[in-house]
Amino acid sequence: MLESLFFLIVAAVAVISSILVITCKNPINSALSLVMTFFCLATFYVMLDAPFMAAIQVIVYAGAIMVLIVFVIMLLNIRTETGRKTTHAILAGSIIGLFVLFQTCYFLTKGTLTGTKGAMDTALVEKVGHVELIGKALYTDFLLPFEITSLLLLVAIIGAVILSKRKI
Repeated sequence: MLESLFFLIVAAVAVISSILVITCKNPINSALSLVMTFFCLATFYVMLDAPFMAAIQVIVYAGAIMVLIVFVIMLLNIRTETGRKTTHAILAGSIIGLFVLFQTCYFLTKGTLTGTKGAMDTALVEKVGHVELIGKALYTDFLLPFEITSLLLLVAIIGAVILSKRKI
């Protein structure tokens, strides 16, 4: 009972902060709301008995990535837009959002589980450990996507610096 109540409170905070990410007019407030969403996700990882993933969530995303985002926001000196949003954009966004909500509810109620089990089970995770399994998967099976992501972040930083300079 207490775990369910805690989950509902954290889920409500996560939903509210994720809505604030896209509705805040100030980019810094939006970034802070994103940090709160990251902390809620880390709490979900702790509730799923994955403390290493929770620590990585806080260190990498709430720490490093958000510092990078705030640095780029301050470097580019983004001004808040004072213009009104057009009615057709709000209507189109609402229609798409309702369609995605309907589709998600449909698949959750009508879908069935396949029953297939993966290579990882609870006994293996307890025997080897979370960190070793994640490290092996990251640096063997997913090495190329990991390196591509790091290159994309580097290109984004270089692009932000070039855009912020007036004269080259």
